[in-house]
Amino acid sequence: MFKRLKNKFYFNRNVVAMGLVSFFNDVASEMIYPIIPIFLSTVLGAPATVIGLIEGIAESTASLLKTVSGWLSDKFKKRKIFVTFGYSFSAISKIILGVATTWPLVLVARFIDRFGKGTRTSARDALILESVTPQTRGRAFGFHRALDSLGAVIGPLLALAMIYFFKYNFRLIFLLAFIPAFIGVILLLLFVKEIQKKNNPISQEQKEKAKFQFKWSDLNFDFKFFIAISIIFSIGNSSDAFLILRSQNLGLTATATVTAYVLYNLAYSLFSYPAGAIADKIGTKKVLIAGFFLFALVYLFFGLIKNPFYIWLLFPLYGVYIALTDGISRAYISDTVPVEKSGTAFGIYQTAVGICVFFSSLLAGVLWNFFSPAAPFLFGALTSFIAVLLFLTYNRN
Repeated sequence: MFKRLKNKFYFNRNVVAMGLVSFFNDVASEMIYPIIPIFLSTVLGAPATVIGLIEGIAESTASLLKTVSGWLSDKFKKRKIFVTFGYSFSAISKIILGVATTWPLVLVARFIDRFGKGTRTSARDALILESVTPQTRGRAFGFHRALDSLGAVIGPLLALAMIYFFKYNFRLIFLLAFIPAFIGVILLLLFVKEIQKKNNPISQEQKEKAKFQFKWSDLNFDFKFFIAISIIFSIGNSSDAFLILRSQNLGLTATATVTAYVLYNLAYSLFSYPAGAIADKIGTKKVLIAGFFLFALVYLFFGLIKNPFYIWLLFPLYGVYIALTDGISRAYISDTVPVEKSGTAFGIYQTAVGICVFFSSLLAGVLWNFFSPAAPFLFGALTSFIAVLLFLTYNRN
């Protein structure tokens, strides 16, 4: 199977194996993610501000760790150990969530899950980057995101079936999500290989120069500007939990909301690889701008609509936005930094974005409670339009 996929998509085994690991992990994560806000609000009685706080802390934890783990993986030239620990932590979090009876315990579970994500993500992206040629980076990250998001389609579908058969027993669904997460860890241990770095004979002077060093001042302006653009964009990009809450606010049932969420992940999965292939041909910047602009439109309409019918159109469009930006942003960054420092660079980007997600989610909860449920989306549309305009005016070096 690995050989057939390698020949078709020009990837080695690591890309395919990491795609399958992410597939099973996302089956587990997305079995529970769309029902966590519903569980918090309807079962535990948590208000929107608490949900925003939980998601903000969870996502910022992941993002802060991405720089640390990325830097360590670059320094020690080891990727797999960080990826393995990261996916293992996320698997354990499902069990904790399954026994949660108060929202602080849900916070603990989300913290551990995102701790795992922060530990693995930068090292995983660097491992994928080391496994392919520069000419296939967009397709490699697109392929990985496609399998990842395919798991995010199957996960909510399993959740829907379990909601029906287990009569809204959310805690049992959380516990069962451990199974696919555990399968992903086993596949990682068996099939993903560390990329061996070549050891060429070099002088002592060359060895000193080759020692790992990472200075912000050494980074080129392309990378720094993209970080700035991403911060502006992300300050209005709150947790997806608010999309789920907005759907319920407009009148969708829990089952209908999860179904709409499936459409989002389906669009994400279908468009991820084509988006990567297009980016390899026309450039990552153009694809990213299109994705940011689409996000602005989707958020604008999430804020303006009154009829829940439009949710069924907006969720798939939101999936297309993710496909146009998630893997493509990694490909864009990989063109601006040396490969040996890519783990740290990915971590810096994801940390910057994650810190913004913390504040944007917290702000979204405040705007929701004290102004209106539409306010977080109108604010997000505004910041993303600003990011698009700035990105359009920048001429890449």
